[in-house]
Amino acid sequence: GAYTGEISAEALGDMDIKWVILGHSERRALNGESNELVGEKCKKALGEGLRVIACIGETLEQRQSGKMFDVLDAQLAAIAANLQAEDWSSVVVAYEPVWAIGTGEVATPEQAQEVHAYLRKWFADKVSPQVSKSLRVIYGGSVNAGNCVELGRQEDVDGFLVGGASLKGPDFITIANAFETATTAA
Repeated sequence: GAYTGEISAEALGDMDIKWVILGHSERRALNGESNELVGEKCKKALGEGLRVIACIGETLEQRQSGKMFDVLDAQLAAIAANLQAEDWSSVVVAYEPVWAIGTGEVATPEQAQEVHAYLRKWFADKVSPQVSKSLRVIYGGSVNAGNCVELGRQEDVDGFLVGGASLKGPDFITIANAFETATTAA
């Protein structure tokens, strides 16, 4: 949520926390965290032995103006500039269209797939084909019990970063089982 990122990497390590979410849209907006700072935080977290969920995504204005891929490129480049090849095995990328977080709006499955496929190509071209194939790219824009199965059917969507729906027990179970359901229903 809005205050993700208020605890130091060292403190998380002391508490035996394994994962950290960095680059969340609310941190970028409310705290002015730049792409470069997010990249540096990824490096620091990995150096402290944490695994990273690195969030990227565009605003509605950026999408509608045709700048979506430029925004995603800049976000990814700042993270990649701070990582070594071996670091990527401890990173998950979460695509969170900012316009779909907490708004009830959600990218269509086709929109999510378009971006996730683009991210795979970006990693193949800019990092390595091996990283592109092995990296988990998850979707995090207002996933709910009603849209999770169809999103889970998309070839390049590897999972979900779930927000508010995680607070609704039965819905969260549906979301957690979405990939199994998508596979058996196909």
